[in-house]
Parts: sequence; C-alpha cells; structure tokens
Amino acid sequence: MSSHFQYREGALCVEQVPLADIAAQFGTPCYVYSRAALTDGYRQFSNALQGREHLICYAVKANSNLAILNVFARLGAGFDIVSGGELQRVLAAGGDAGKVVFSGVGKSVAEMRLALDAGILCFNVESAAELERLNEVAGSMGKVAPISLRVNPDVDAKTHPYISTGLKQNKFGVAYTEAVALYRKAATLPHLRITGVDCHIGSQLTETSPFIAAVEKVLALVDALAREGIRLEHIDLGGGLGIRYNDETPPAIADYVAALLGALAGRSEKLVLEPGRVLVGNAGALLTRVEYLKPGEEKNFAIVDAAMNDLMRPALYDAYHNILPVQRENHVSQSYEVVGPICETGDFIGHARELAIAPQSLLAVLSAGAYGMSMSSNYNTRPRAAEVMVDGASVHLVRERETVPQLFAGEKIIS
Repeated sequence: MSSHFQYREGALCVEQVPLADIAAQFGTPCYVYSRAALTDGYRQFSNALQGREHLICYAVKANSNLAILNVFARLGAGFDIVSGGELQRVLAAGGDAGKVVFSGVGKSVAEMRLALDAGILCFNVESAAELERLNEVAGSMGKVAPISLRVNPDVDAKTHPYISTGLKQNKFGVAYTEAVALYRKAATLPHLRITGVDCHIGSQLTETSPFIAAVEKVLALVDALAREGIRLEHIDLGGGLGIRYNDETPPAIADYVAALLGALAGRSEKLVLEPGRVLVGNAGALLTRVEYLKPGEEKNFAIVDAAMNDLMRPALYDAYHNILPVQRENHVSQSYEVVGPICETGDFIGHARELAIAPQSLLAVLSAGAYGMSMSSNYNTRPRAAEVMVDGASVHLVRERETVPQLFAGEKIIS
C-alpha cells in the first residue's frame, strides 16, 4: 500500500481525506488518485537520473486521465504513446509533442500524419513494412520522420505471458538478428532520420537481471551500428518496472535506475525511459460498496457494485489486488469471494479474502491506478466510474461518472 493511503483512527484515508467522504460525495464505484503519490514517483526517477541526460516518458496506456497527464507534464515528463488518441490526450493535457515517443505495431496512416503534424520526438518503428509506410507518409507531407527501431532482444522478462513483450514469439519489435539490416535500409530512405534505438521487454518485472540482459544486447547493437557509420542520439530502454500488489519485492526506483546507469557507464547517448505502472499503480484505488452478502455451501460471496468492466485485471490476468475495508468495523470476519454484478463467472475482484464487513460496507481495492480505468468498459451497459484526484486536503472530480443515455447516444434504430 502506498504511504499516501493510510488508516487514521480506523478510517482509510488518501492523503488528508477519508475515502468514506469521497464515496459519500461522488458515489461508487469510484477511482481515487493521490497527486502526492504521482509526484513522488516521478521525482524518484528524476532524482536518480540527475547528472545524466535523460527523458522520462510516462507510458500513457497505464492511465490516460487528463489530470494525471497534466501532473506529469508540469513535472517535465515526456510521454510514450501507442495510438493517435493517446497523442491527442497528451496535447489536450498540456504535454509537449517534442517529448513524445510513438510505439505500437499497427500505426495507421492517419496516426502517422497526426504525429508528424504535431512534431513528435520519435517513432518507435516495429516492422520493415512500417518503415516503408512511414517514409511514404512523411514524403507525402514534405517532412522527415525521426525514427528508432524497437528491437526485440529475445530476453525472458519472467512475467505474465500476456505482458511479456521481448521474446522472439511476441508480436512486438523487429528481430534482433535483423536489426542491423533494417537500420541500413532506414538510412537509405530519404524521409526518415535515424535518431535512436528502443527496447521494451515487458511489464510488472520484479528483478533487474532481465533489464540488464536487454541493455547488454542493445549496447552491442549500438556498437555494431556505429561501426557502419550509423550513430544514435538516444537509447530508449522502455519501462516495465513492477510494483508491489501482494508479496512481490520489486527493486526501488533508485536501485533500478542505478543498475541501468551502471550498465551504461561511459555512454554519451541520451537515456529515455518509459515508466507507466510504477508511477501510477499504487497512486490509485477503486472504491466500491458491498451490495449483498451471500452465504454458500462452499464459499461466501461479497457482491459489490464494482465489476470486471471497472477493473479488468483480475479477470484478465488472475491479478491480485489488496482489498481493505474503508472503515474498520466490528463485524464477524469471514472469508469471501469478492465479486461484481456482471453476468460472467469470471467477474471477480478477489478470491478468499478475510474481511469483517456487512451490506453497505465500503471497500478499497488498492494498487488500481494502472490499467484500471484505462482498460475499463461498458459491458452489461454499465457506465464507467467517476475519477477523483486528491491533493492534500482538496478533492477534485477529474472525470464525471458516465450516464446510461451517454452510452447509446450515438446509436440509431433503422426504419
């Protein structure tokens, strides 16, 4: 649990505000974020990188709320995007297009045009076909596209297979063995300018050894390119540093950065990092209310008003999130399956959780700041949750709860 979420006299608070007060004002389900936690995470990176030319590009896919993007933009962050929509969010939030790197395997012509018009820092190109398309699009606009190749180092990130991205069977990046040839090809294309190399091996990594193995392979590639006269301005080592959800022991940000800097000793290239989850994961919680307690022969169910459409990670990855009562109450403690109201057996928030609760008790699902709201949906015609940011004693609604009429406003009945 983040230090910014703590019990005070039996009430779970975010910074100086009781979560029960937020639920009373904005209802549930509701995502709640700590501005102090967001700021603290970013500053841990920037402090650890002092004295080294660098750019911290927040991975927008982790949580794309405009208020969160604006907090990072004001701290000086760049942004790692994977769609044209994310670029438009960054710009709307006050982000600097000149600090944006554009990743993703399926960039469309329209997305390329949008990014070239905005003047982004770099396209992280993920295939030979994309290289050709980007050259054509940039040429049609009278522009030169800055590029790096996302190189797949075939390093096992030792994480969940759905979020491992650096193995040769993954869809991401270009094969390590083909990278030099592709850089040679890029150097001949008139509307591309080679600026760097990119590597990202996966998400929720809890040890530094896979990162260092990837760095070593990337540096060997950088040296091979230099021998051919292709000199790079930056090395982008991606993101992926994990957080503690349950009993994981990921390295501290300072230790992770120190390990990377040690591996890069003597190198002059600018270092680009793309942290996402580690900046926002433990800065957010999902508030939910118990609707019913349903005893069963084999299991007891706590049916809450949040569901898999609000927080997909448990259903998608069998992911663990700590669940705590918002108010410590004098009820009998029992083991519960914490489940939502969606018509799917996979709709659960947590298995076998020991909780002392009653109907209408409030629960906080912790570590929900990353891949919570950004992966949420309207399955079962459920409006998406409100989002709130707390700044000290101040509470700000940063996204209104959707309404059902909004969900079908764009639909038409045919005659």
